[in-house]
Amino acid sequence: MDLFIYLFVALFSVLNPIGTVPIFVGLTQNDTKKERSRISLWTAINVFIILIVSFFIGQYVLIFFGISIDALRIAGGIIIVNSGFSLLSGKFNKKRGINKKAETDAQKRNDIALTPLAIPMLAGPGSISLLIAFYQEHNETVEIIVSSLAILAIAFTIFIILRSAHYLAKILGASGIVAISRIVGFIVIAIGIQYIVSAIINIIKTNL
Repeated sequence: MDLFIYLFVALFSVLNPIGTVPIFVGLTQNDTKKERSRISLWTAINVFIILIVSFFIGQYVLIFFGISIDALRIAGGIIIVNSGFSLLSGKFNKKRGINKKAETDAQKRNDIALTPLAIPMLAGPGSISLLIAFYQEHNETVEIIVSSLAILAIAFTIFIILRSAHYLAKILGASGIVAISRIVGFIVIAIGIQYIVSAIINIIKTNL
């Protein structure tokens, strides 16, 4: 249960689905309730597929390119810390490749569930590197099952949040969403720093 909660909280912090609410509202303001539900569902499905593939296949990518797990932790930690600072400074959308031009282009497309919502808004380099590193430390059968359930749970949470996005936007308001995003940003920075510190400590121990 501890493993499930840890991975769920870590993914929720890095993905920050609450921060996606304003973008979702802006992109779907002219859609029907049924269409919004469909987009929410497919965004969650796309995120689940991206995360679960990263979790299971990521290690082979590292082997292919000859990248050590400690190097991945440091690189992933830097990306995660950068995302955290973006949340704190209110520049998260631009860091994720979402600007006015991208929003306009997205509104012209028939479906936004994969891009820009699933990628790069939700499942980005930070979450992918986090999962690859996590698999290296937790690859027992029970741990893999629990981790997969945590990924499924985060995908379901994304669906619920996006499906309720228009209601959340009204309840929280712009200031409420910003406040939550900045709190999450602080947690994200801590997660990223922890990855970097653990990698450096492991490198020092290995070379002593």
